[in-house]
Amino acid sequence: MVKMKRMMSYNSNRGCFFALLAVVCLSSIAQAGRPGWHCQEVNLRITGGASIKAINYPPAKVLPLLTKRDNYPKSSPTKMLLGPRLDSQFRPLADLPTAAAMMTVIDSPPLDGFIPWIAVVLTNKSSGELELDAIPQFSVEGRRLAAETETGYGIGIFDTGAGAHIISAVDAVQTGLYDYTPSLLTESNIEMSGVTGSTSVWVSQPLGLFIDGINAIDPNGLKLDEATMVGQTNVSIGVGDPIDSPNVPTVIGSPMSVFITTVIRNDNQITIVRNEEEFSGPEITFYQGDEPEIPDYPNSIPLELRPSGSVAVQYFPNILDPFGPDFGAPMSPSMMTSFLPSQSLFFASSVDVTDEDKSAIDKDGFMLDTGAQVSVISEAIAARLGLNAADAEYEVEIVGITGDSIMAPVFVIDSLDITAVPEWLSFTNVPVVMLDIASPEGGTLDGIIGMNLFTNFNLVLRGGGLPDYGGHSLDFAPISPRPLGDIAPGIGDGIVDYRDIAALASAWLTTIESSQWNPAADIAPPGTPDGRIDFLDFAVMAENWLATLAP
Repeated sequence: MVKMKRMMSYNSNRGCFFALLAVVCLSSIAQAGRPGWHCQEVNLRITGGASIKAINYPPAKVLPLLTKRDNYPKSSPTKMLLGPRLDSQFRPLADLPTAAAMMTVIDSPPLDGFIPWIAVVLTNKSSGELELDAIPQFSVEGRRLAAETETGYGIGIFDTGAGAHIISAVDAVQTGLYDYTPSLLTESNIEMSGVTGSTSVWVSQPLGLFIDGINAIDPNGLKLDEATMVGQTNVSIGVGDPIDSPNVPTVIGSPMSVFITTVIRNDNQITIVRNEEEFSGPEITFYQGDEPEIPDYPNSIPLELRPSGSVAVQYFPNILDPFGPDFGAPMSPSMMTSFLPSQSLFFASSVDVTDEDKSAIDKDGFMLDTGAQVSVISEAIAARLGLNAADAEYEVEIVGITGDSIMAPVFVIDSLDITAVPEWLSFTNVPVVMLDIASPEGGTLDGIIGMNLFTNFNLVLRGGGLPDYGGHSLDFAPISPRPLGDIAPGIGDGIVDYRDIAALASAWLTTIESSQWNPAADIAPPGTPDGRIDFLDFAVMAENWLATLAP
């Protein structure tokens, strides 16, 4: 049973010590409910624990949603082109690395991307008193907190945009944290700031935290295989309160990702249904260093860990009351530290954005956020591009960690280019949300690189380790196009078979106005679908029967 009395009590340690997740402060809010606009309910993660719950759009617009097209990436929504960089009107040719510089060009990414769902378990493994460092582990260490070890896990998000680890109130019950004896909750709590205000989370005692992809969960019995889990011991985490912070999600942040190599396979989607809630996302596997099983992808985005200079992941101890019962206990969750706790996060070294004849070039304030399904630009960057909230192409309703909501404008900008090797990575016709988000370096971020840009890639995030000597990167490789007719959501098997027939049948004779409409099933005529699911689509599927992934 949840210890409600303890979770509802507060003491003098309560205060705004620092934000654990990206802080969002919206300074320009679009008007909600424009006359004649439609509203589409969605559930998309943005950053800092916030979610997009609805999209408002003009009736003539078609929402660029991946989830409306399919549950896994295909070749149809994205065009991949290789060719010389042609934006020298924005940057002098002499500034380019070479006159023959090349780019990988991705046209029209969706507004929403994938969610990197992971399984999370907790143990009692800690170090001695005032041993502040979190210790990386590559197998489960310590005693599990949950009585039922095979099903006593939470499901959270692998979130490089979070400066500390947080577990939700629901998952604190699921993992056994609330009921464990002796208690692993301190008397300290801190404030988390978000889109619509701030809320309070508790600080845990040092413990063991371990993760794996949801591919480690048996989809039938829902039992978790712990064999390949990685994690940290002697790490303090934030804990959601069922009364004060029920909306805080479970996120495992940059203090974990910096120590490991993470492989994200978007060509293999996993679906788990637990407690009537569906979790669909890519296969994720974690490795130590440069193990031979890690894919060697040919392209790489160099990343910078900022603020730089971190040497360890540590919690901040209570040393103010040497005779008190909580002396030495964490006053804050574990974060990357140099001399003081910080929220070091991964940044792209350079990003260019353009729209029509305006541009913002060589910006180094774009954060890579695996926990964000959408990409974001700041109000300052939007102003550089001449964008006006009154002329937004869409509007989104954002619900924050307090449960309150605000509206924000969405634009489709001409291009967003990220420095990569050996070829730059460019996205054209890119949907972005305009928000101001606090940077761990002070001020606001230029923007967020969200997972909507990478739905058609397999990825390897190389953490690089601490002390921070560099070596951080996001390696990527395009996914081979799937055969026409491979439409079944959440399968990811790359073959046209009975699953696709079933998906076609469930959308039979629907049109774009139908409630059961499935755009992925609208495959005829090829290249120019007619907006109706009928015998033409069945004929195309029949022509491609048992076709498999393109070589």
